Amino acid sequence: MPCFSVSHIRPEGLAVCVPANKVSNQDYPYLTQRERALLIKTTGIAYRHVCTARQCASDLCFEAAQQLLQALNWKQEDIGILVFVSQTPDYLTPATAAVLQSRLALPHSCLAFDVNLGCSAYPYALALMGSLLANMPHKKGLLLVGDALTRLVSEQDKSAAPLFSDAGSATALCFAPLAPPMLFNLQTDGSGSHAIIVPHGGARHPFTANSLTVTEKEKGIARNAAQLHLNGLEIFNFGLREVAANAEQLLHYAQTLPDDLDYAVFHQANKLLNDRIRHKLQLPENKTPSSLYHYGNTGSATIPLTMAACLQTQLTSQKLTLLLSGFGVGLSWGSALLRTTPMVCLPIIELGEDAVQR
Repeated sequence: MPCFSVSHIRPEGLAVCVPANKVSNQDYPYLTQRERALLIKTTGIAYRHVCTARQCASDLCFEAAQQLLQALNWKQEDIGILVFVSQTPDYLTPATAAVLQSRLALPHSCLAFDVNLGCSAYPYALALMGSLLANMPHKKGLLLVGDALTRLVSEQDKSAAPLFSDAGSATALCFAPLAPPMLFNLQTDGSGSHAIIVPHGGARHPFTANSLTVTEKEKGIARNAAQLHLNGLEIFNFGLREVAANAEQLLHYAQTLPDDLDYAVFHQANKLLNDRIRHKLQLPENKTPSSLYHYGNTGSATIPLTMAACLQTQLTSQKLTLLLSGFGVGLSWGSALLRTTPMVCLPIIELGEDAVQR
């Protein structure tokens, strides 16, 4: 059982930013009206927030981080680590974390690097950031997790385009000797890496003119090799097979019962899959908040977005026992068990076109 703990780290604050540009799946042109209604019913996704041509995931994370730092009254010179977790960096190189370190005016002594993770990003990133901060007792950390997945998806791909949305988050963490440990169970199966993939654009298959050739895979699914390829059935079956078992292992390790949880926050893949996982864990619906209806699947940002959208009041006023579970691209999946104290949690921020960096 690959479970482990990270001690002496406390989440101090959370902020999430989405593009102000909001679209409705009722207007998606590549489905009939009946198909749109069925899509919204099964996926739970009615609306999505979509970056404009000038917006990136880093802009959303920057805005979330800037407002969170102000709300916490943290000084830039106290930030010792900045980690940017995303599948949609600004550039192939340099690391977007370095760009954000400069934009946020953080000190040169700040560790800053990128991590390429998607649906499982938040549990993984909390474990990584916590492990580093545990050895830096006089510093604070900024964890920036976000994606602009709509930039990767073909609008003509009905299997993917109505699902994905864009968001960026900022989580503030600090060393706290009396904080309860954060517990983790993180897993990987790279044999399923083909199930969610952008085939061209990396070193294995560099981008060429042929990368832009659109191919119709089947009726209603047309995309090129530089866009996201999604095998929905394979991901659904993977989620059913692995996610609940992973969470159960972590709860057993933590000597915690499902009834002891205040909330379980799942990666927002789709309503049908999340309902099946919830039933397997024997959790009531009121303990498994969902942000799918208004925000869709925002990749790496779904867990912090759901926390900010659905649990803001509770996070700011109560001690909570939270199970966080992410799963998908990689294949990668993992869960975290957090026992939080009241923290700063800002309302969802909407970023307009005129607010981004030129």
